[in-house]
Amino acid sequence: MPAHIVLIDAMNLIRRVYAVQERPFHYMDTLSETTKQQIVHNTIIHTVQAVRKILNNQQPTHVLAVFDSQSPCWRYKLYPDYKKGRKKMPEHLERSLTDIQDALLELHVDSLVSDEDEADDLIATLAIKVALRAQDVTIISTDKGFLPLLCEHIRVFDYFNQRLLDEQYVQDKFQVKSTQLIDLWTLSGDATNKIPGVPGIGQITAAQLLQQYQSLKGVLGATDLKQSLASKLQDHNPQMQLYQELLTLKKDIPLGFNLKDIRLNKQLSQQAV
Repeated sequence: MPAHIVLIDAMNLIRRVYAVQERPFHYMDTLSETTKQQIVHNTIIHTVQAVRKILNNQQPTHVLAVFDSQSPCWRYKLYPDYKKGRKKMPEHLERSLTDIQDALLELHVDSLVSDEDEADDLIATLAIKVALRAQDVTIISTDKGFLPLLCEHIRVFDYFNQRLLDEQYVQDKFQVKSTQLIDLWTLSGDATNKIPGVPGIGQITAAQLLQQYQSLKGVLGATDLKQSLASKLQDHNPQMQLYQELLTLKKDIPLGFNLKDIRLNKQLSQQAV
């Protein structure tokens, strides 16, 4: 039986589940401890339910929930404004993460928590290692940062909208191929991660440039650009190199475990369900 590895972007899933549970209390200026505990309790229940559905629908042979490090990753050292202004995780949710991990373990879904890396880099590393062995990977996330990984053996699934984020989705949303996305965001910026891009170049212009010249290297080497655009690109070349590094997921992080360590015992998992 061919392997199918499901990698769950845990905080992407949990924070969205939490937001739904918290929404009825938005009218309150402050939350009582009792209310916080109730929201967290509901978040744990609904997160477990979501993972049960993922297991039932995806039918993986291996599964892993990957959590971000609680310490700032390497990107913040390179670029202090990385994700600047993003809403901080509520303390009561942060304190509950080990409880969520324990609840997932009852489904025989293990968790990987890094000391210093973002979950995205860990997921990318594992996905590439698996894909190079011609085995299939499904990444459960709504994070567009995984889309450059799309290939024959790697797919991205949006649990909340129950759809694959595939090449057609990329083309419809960004008007480029998945292999051109890093170059697109380098030019146009990535608001989610507070990466500004080149001033005056939006997504439409960036996509048009990549459609014509295929890559950022091709754009920079073009001799028929308007002088104002060529000058702007030249002036921002050092920043673009930084943006590319920030946007590119690491694929070589030492993981310290084998696939057999995350093999899903379906019989035990189904009993837990």
